[in-house]
Amino acid sequence: MDSLPILPTISTSFIVLSAITVAIGWWQIKQRKIEAHKKTMFFAAVFAIIFFIIYASRTIFIGNTSFGGPDDIKIYYTIFLVFHITLATIGAVFGIVSLLTGYKNKLSIHRKLGPITSFIWFFTAITGVAVYLLLYVFYKGGETTSMIKAILGL
Repeated sequence: MDSLPILPTISTSFIVLSAITVAIGWWQIKQRKIEAHKKTMFFAAVFAIIFFIIYASRTIFIGNTSFGGPDDIKIYYTIFLVFHITLATIGAVFGIVSLLTGYKNKLSIHRKLGPITSFIWFFTAITGVAVYLLLYVFYKGGETTSMIKAILGL
């Protein structure tokens, strides 16, 4: 049995941790545990940032792994991947705005935006895990291409 790639496994674990801590933070605010909620959501953001640093570093220095599954489902994977990337980008922007409105005590905006942000983030994490499973578990990853190698002509 082939082993799982370490960096994608670690980065996916951090996005899952981020979603779990968002869920905990959501529960805490429903219980009116405001200080605990703030700390938990801070950690959710830290986990998301760690994911992004690992993902971006891997993408820049090692490259992207192409879909290695059957050609007849590659188009569906690609559409799903574009959906996930769009969701992740929207979720990140909403997350930043939610954090800022919370920390700046703009609670009327924060209370409206927070649940939407959480919902988007949960789907981002779920679709991210699905991308990971499709790239590394269900199918063997395809070719990995590196921007750095392309730029340097290696």
